Amino acid sequence: MRTGIFLLTENYDGSSSDTIRNDIELGVYAEALGFDEVWFAEHHFNAFSVIPNPTLMMAALAARTTRIRIGSAALLAPFYQSIRLAEEIATLDNLSSGRIDAGFAKGGFAYDVEHFDKSPQNLREEMFESVEKIDKTLSGYPLLEPKPLQKKVPFYIATFSTTETIAFAAKHGYGLMFSQGATLQQCVEAQEYYHAIAGFYPEVVLMRVFCVAENYESAYTQALPATDHFIKCMRAVQAKAEKPDFHQANYEALLNQRYQFFDGKVFLDNAILGNIGECAAQIAQLKRSIRHLHLVLKPASSSAEQTREMLTIFSRDIRPKIQEENS
Repeated sequence: MRTGIFLLTENYDGSSSDTIRNDIELGVYAEALGFDEVWFAEHHFNAFSVIPNPTLMMAALAARTTRIRIGSAALLAPFYQSIRLAEEIATLDNLSSGRIDAGFAKGGFAYDVEHFDKSPQNLREEMFESVEKIDKTLSGYPLLEPKPLQKKVPFYIATFSTTETIAFAAKHGYGLMFSQGATLQQCVEAQEYYHAIAGFYPEVVLMRVFCVAENYESAYTQALPATDHFIKCMRAVQAKAEKPDFHQANYEALLNQRYQFFDGKVFLDNAILGNIGECAAQIAQLKRSIRHLHLVLKPASSSAEQTREMLTIFSRDIRPKIQEENS
């Protein structure tokens, strides 16, 4: 199992520039803690997740690190000129000394399809066509310069367990990428469907909300505000509404209702939550069930300091427990 962190440049305090710089520093810190991977999202026209160009973030982190792999989660392929994006990926691979992973998704937020002049109905097919063209360009287009350093840049395809998308990935030998809300059953069924087509099991990048505290209930309560705010901001972008303000105190009533009307419940139901032992046990279950797992943590916190603390606890206390189980 490989471990990573998921960075979305989440702007809680109103300063986009600080948010962007903080995520780069967090990526540097993740390398120091021994994480294997950092994955950057892509969101457009979004005042909360301020990351319209993940390749720039990847380049910035490549300049500050030497070991950790750097991935996109995910490049919205239909919104790019394919050969131009292949050039960016190849350049990134050179800047990072061969540490790039390329994840792709179809996108589909309302502002995206409007401003990039796309039809929502065609995005999946356009993603397939774009990814195939990028792969061919990176794999041997004679005019491509620079050439990537890796013989084969690893590709991952984001899916909500759509059979058409899984079949596309299996046909080409690409890995699969699942969001924070994907259930373990969905992931297992997807890898088995992939295996039936390809004859081997895929590399699986799985995002998970993560919060470690004294016990499960405390971790759930602590993770709720940041996770719910993320969901609300994503829904606001889809509805072309303004980003809602973040106020910790506003969540007291929600907690008293015992999460009955919480939109992000599916994220937390599938999250890694609890004390050190509980988190380790949940991760061990994922590792037993998913053959080639890349576990990518999304710390549920609006505080950079608290995020660092949780990642430190994972590295110092949780990861050794998982390793003990394997020995």
